Amino acid sequence: MNFFRTQPAAVIAAEDALPGRDTPLKISGKHFVNGTSMLPPFPAQMETMIIGMGCFWGAERLFWEVPGVYTTAAGYSGGTTPNPTYGETCTSRTGHTEAVLIVFDPNEVELETLFKVFWENHDPTQYMGQGNDQGSQYRTAIYGTTDAQIEAAKASLSNYQAKLSQTGFGEITTEIAEAGDFYYAEEEHQQYLAKNPYGYCNHGFCQIAYI
Repeated sequence: MNFFRTQPAAVIAAEDALPGRDTPLKISGKHFVNGTSMLPPFPAQMETMIIGMGCFWGAERLFWEVPGVYTTAAGYSGGTTPNPTYGETCTSRTGHTEAVLIVFDPNEVELETLFKVFWENHDPTQYMGQGNDQGSQYRTAIYGTTDAQIEAAKASLSNYQAKLSQTGFGEITTEIAEAGDFYYAEEEHQQYLAKNPYGYCNHGFCQIAYI
């Protein structure tokens, strides 16, 4: 037992968050891997969902590789500070988690496929962090943009919790809620692992299959 490891703090209260700014961070808007637009408007048939599963570099790569996903983007969501910077978010004083915007065609990819990628590739039982990445900016989350997405996410959590419990793992801490604002991260963070193939990534199969 490590007596010196402290429990990460909860999400900062809105009144204590950094003030941020009115102007969005400037990005090219073009996906480095597939050339699609990361900025709306998206094709009419597309749906969007926002997830957080630790560092957004590795998380984003997992989803841009899924057939049926139109585009992805790294950013900040679930918090208070408007248009935060990476440096601000890393202080845990914006309330946001590092997040990935997933734009997908529901006729080509099922929600269950996206949830499989989500649950299997991080530790959803870790509180306010992933691995050695500690803080509310690394928390696990699913932010749905439709009632159907939110209900499906809750059902997927129950399904995966049952499998984790059967094998001795703890309780899932994933936040499931209606999506709020998504703030795009700086250009250098967009599709980071495509631009930096040997860059940091702590995502991978977490030992328990979702399906």
